[in-house]
Amino acid sequence: MLAVVAATALLTGCNVAWLQWGGGPSHQNDNTGETTLSAANVSQVTQRWQVTLPHYADGTPAVTFGVTTPGGSHDMAFVTTTVGDLVALDLHTGSTLWSISFGPGSCTVNNGSTPCFTTSSPAVDQTGGFVYTYGLDGKIHKVAMGTGVETTSAPWPVAATLKPFDEKGSSALSMASAGGHTYLYATSSGYPGDFGDYQGHLTTIDLATGASTVFNTLCSNQTVHFAETPATPDCSQIQSGVWARPGTTYSSTTNLIYLVTGNATYDPATHNWGDTVLALHPDGTGASGNPVDCYTPVNYAYLNTADLDLGSTLPALVTLPTGALAPDGSSLAQVGIQGGKDAQLRLIDPANLSQQSGCGHTGGEWGTTAGPGGEILTEPAIWTDSSSTLWAQVGTDSNLAGYKISLDASTHVPKLSQVWNVPTVSTSPVVADGVTYAAGGTKLTARNPTTGAVLWSTTVGHIHWQSPVVDAGIILLEDGVGHLTAWSLPGT
Repeated sequence: MLAVVAATALLTGCNVAWLQWGGGPSHQNDNTGETTLSAANVSQVTQRWQVTLPHYADGTPAVTFGVTTPGGSHDMAFVTTTVGDLVALDLHTGSTLWSISFGPGSCTVNNGSTPCFTTSSPAVDQTGGFVYTYGLDGKIHKVAMGTGVETTSAPWPVAATLKPFDEKGSSALSMASAGGHTYLYATSSGYPGDFGDYQGHLTTIDLATGASTVFNTLCSNQTVHFAETPATPDCSQIQSGVWARPGTTYSSTTNLIYLVTGNATYDPATHNWGDTVLALHPDGTGASGNPVDCYTPVNYAYLNTADLDLGSTLPALVTLPTGALAPDGSSLAQVGIQGGKDAQLRLIDPANLSQQSGCGHTGGEWGTTAGPGGEILTEPAIWTDSSSTLWAQVGTDSNLAGYKISLDASTHVPKLSQVWNVPTVSTSPVVADGVTYAAGGTKLTARNPTTGAVLWSTTVGHIHWQSPVVDAGIILLEDGVGHLTAWSLPGT
């Protein structure tokens, strides 16, 4: 087993850098370092600044502090726009410090008339001083945080797909550190409509060397980027996109990364893994041409034919108190909450996904709970209140709800108990200092995470996948009309 050092948010003074989607490699969406905004004062928040980006961005910003630039030290926010711009802005004023574009060029969706686009978000390696972004040339680009200068010496930029016209960089880039290595993860899916010759896959890059590995969710015995048919290498199966907002999630407890597939063929005998949670080693490799571990619902065939992707979200990892026991009496360190387009929340064991030790099995979840209502296309925020009660804040295309997470006192079976549910459109929520922030439709709200009561609300531009970031007393949100807006307490 590799020694593990989790790539958590870095401290700079009293601020906590939000280096990737969800704040860290396990994407808890809980900023425990935020101390300026609270339930007591969030109602006083006002708009600090608003800027119009070169094009609209459809993800979340990354935030870091004290970056040395030619113009002095800056706290910075980074965004990736849908057309491939990477923009660096001053966190406090919104002024653009630099911008670089990796635009579509001649790339068109499914080789048609629509220019290629991305809904990805950037990731920051603060130790190395670089920000990474998905480009519409199908490559991951490495850019100096302080200057906006791209690294172009081999092997950079690193290929994430050979078919950017069919394979979309939908999810955020993510990072994790294990065994003395820091890895960057880029997943691929298809464009809306599920057309074209795409196979969802994961590209993992060792940031120290730029060396990369590929894991395909279809034809997983082939560890290469596939070419467009009839070119080779190729896979006869298509689709199985990996498109959950965080891309991948990492557990320092199991020392595994997890990704989830959408609708496609499920056939372990031929290495095809549609509608399945997949566990891989941190370097992005599996075992003998297959994932290291798997969870596949018993009704996978129905999910496939009904277009109810399991992979609309990732397992939200919930770390349990020391001494927690599993139903069989063994120790239990974590629970995974796996949503899906079928509006269900499944509880699974990250250390033994199917409860049958490996891939090729179906079922094995501890239980299934109804979601708040509507398709679950988002990632829950995992939060612990002052009494050490564990909570999941779950948003959907119609509702936002708070669930308590516990173990049954007699059977030790993990369970979710819905405490509150409000009818509102919500992308992935974020918790910061005991306040839940959620965006959806044309609203951004701050709520009490134990009751759902509104503490503050404001009107914003139309929201698609955009989620808020709350850091250093500033709320940041991209929107669908090209704005990046910041809110804070007056006078701060």
